[in-house]
Amino acid sequence: MVATSFIGLGVMGFPMAGHLAAKGHDVTVYNRSASKAQSWMGKHGGRAAPTPREAAEGADIVFVCVGNDDDVRSVIYGDDGAMAGMKEGAILVDHTTASAELARELEETLAAKRLRFLDAPVSGGQAGAENGVLTVMAGGDAQTFADARPAIESYARMIGLMGPAGSGQLTKMMNQICIAGLVQGLSEAVHFGQKAGLDIAKVVEVISKGAAGSWQMENRHKTMDEGRYDFGFAVEWMRKDLGICLAEARRNGASLPGTALIDQFYAEVEAMGGRRWDTSSLLARLNR
Repeated sequence: MVATSFIGLGVMGFPMAGHLAAKGHDVTVYNRSASKAQSWMGKHGGRAAPTPREAAEGADIVFVCVGNDDDVRSVIYGDDGAMAGMKEGAILVDHTTASAELARELEETLAAKRLRFLDAPVSGGQAGAENGVLTVMAGGDAQTFADARPAIESYARMIGLMGPAGSGQLTKMMNQICIAGLVQGLSEAVHFGQKAGLDIAKVVEVISKGAAGSWQMENRHKTMDEGRYDFGFAVEWMRKDLGICLAEARRNGASLPGTALIDQFYAEVEAMGGRRWDTSSLLARLNR
């Protein structure tokens, strides 16, 4: 087992770090609010550090799972940042959903310090993190990926190396583009079915077994039909992710008209008070 540190104990990082500890890895954690780190230790053991630098000292692999590009920079750079504490040859694995531009920046900066890097955003949500069945999309060097993979497998059921640094983030962007389109289509279908007086559960039981089936349909149709959205992947997080997708599309010339439109639909949901609602709340704007 390897010495690890985990920086960022949010709804994803808390259980992910817990799986590392459960698999026997030596884990030191850091969280901006120290009480969360103390809570994690109370449940999983290990150690907590007062700064990212101290958390990273002596670690073979440093995992980061925070909010956005600026949050990543705040815990990696500077006198108290993780990079200042990492030993030569150590690996930094960034699980944050961030920009591909940041991933390339980090690889170059860390390489100059003889440190290694993977951008490795995840999919599967809070439930996937808690159950240890996340999908991990990685970008970086093949040997670095091979060295980090056994630890990542502590909380993942699918791990893929997608290409050089930034490729993991680009793959996650494709993932979010697909989800946005699926949820919008499902919202319109449920809205249509409700207006037509159909039994949504009966309809989904049939059509989910055909070409229209999806994870979103199987796992969200019931709560959507009931108008419940107080759980899951928050609208504000999806808007952050779609903003990254749209910014990258402006850089690479891709045309994302549907994604841009759905992002505006999510803006309407936010205006309805749904910033923290699950992404399936696209239906709520149709049923106003």
